[in-house]
Amino acid sequence: GSVTAGLAIYDTMQYVRPDIHTIAMGQAASMGSLLLTGGDDRVALPNATIMLHQPSMSDGVSGMASDLKIAADNIIDTRKR
Repeated sequence: GSVTAGLAIYDTMQYVRPDIHTIAMGQAASMGSLLLTGGDDRVALPNATIMLHQPSMSDGVSGMASDLKIAADNIIDTRKR
C-alpha cells in the first residue's frame, strides 16, 4: 500500500477515543509494522514476524538530481513524524 494511505490509517487510530488493539499474525511488514506500533495494546503471536526496512527510492523516483532531492527530503520529513 501507499505511505499516505497507511499514515491516514495511523492518524485515525490516534484520533479515535477507544483503545486500539493490534495483533500481528503471520507477517507484519512495511506499513503493517508501523500500524502494529500504533495500537494501545500490541500483541505478536508466537510465529509472527515483524519486518522493518529503510525507506528506498525504488518507488519509481527517477529523473534529475533536483527531483531526487525533493523525494529524499519528503522521505526525511515523513520519518521525522
